[in-house]
Amino acid sequence: MNWGVSYWGKFVDGLFRLFSTLGICWVLCLSTHVTAQVGINTTDPQQALHIAHSEIWSPLGRMRVESLNSPNNPFNGGDADGDGNWANDLYPLYVDENGDFTLQYTPTYNSGEIDALNDTELPTSTVYLDPLDVNGNESTDVATYTFTVNRAALMEVKYALSFDVYANPAKDKITDNLARRIITVIKVSGDPRGYAPAGTCYSSGSNSSVAGTLYLSSSAFVSLPSAGTYTITLSGIVASNIKSASSGGNPSEETYVEFATGDDFIFIRLY
Repeated sequence: MNWGVSYWGKFVDGLFRLFSTLGICWVLCLSTHVTAQVGINTTDPQQALHIAHSEIWSPLGRMRVESLNSPNNPFNGGDADGDGNWANDLYPLYVDENGDFTLQYTPTYNSGEIDALNDTELPTSTVYLDPLDVNGNESTDVATYTFTVNRAALMEVKYALSFDVYANPAKDKITDNLARRIITVIKVSGDPRGYAPAGTCYSSGSNSSVAGTLYLSSSAFVSLPSAGTYTITLSGIVASNIKSASSGGNPSEETYVEFATGDDFIFIRLY
């Protein structure tokens, strides 16, 4: 839009009168080009709206949106630590699909206080390492999540996955005092790498050992290179030492692991 000089004169004069009434010292620069630029405290605006810094009055060059402050916005926690210093209580500002500023952010998935995974409803939440397994390694995909992005994105994923360890599917205790490795990892479709790995070793040498739920947790940032549909898989792995063939007996250490037996947590966020 290209306004005539007389219209711009009236417009600028009106703005000067308005800001003079408010007692604000400012400089406004309006271009008469098709895409007008507005400068506050500068005569050379570099964007459609350019608020420049001022050495005379330090607040100039900053912008305040009162609909985002603590009295007007429930997502602004104000002086959260109560030390009287608002500069160390900061809250992330986001832009929604309409270009509106907001403090509210909804992650792609957040189990929150709810148990994310129920082993009785997961058909592949168990791993059995058979004593005749020659590789000493078995795995299962515990849970999957699928979502679509319309651009390249960065995904943040966090999890806490529970598990119980036994010698066999009959849930006998492990008593051979040999270690088993239990590992969890995140896999992303189209990417051979494993993300957010976590692992521990378990061993027991007595029938008096106490069985109970254990946890593995980790987090990672994963680059999603382009628009498309991605599947995120949380996998569990059980491994043991492999005996040489000449030693006889079973090549692997028999192990049975049930995943998601406790209160599990999953969090996924896209940037």
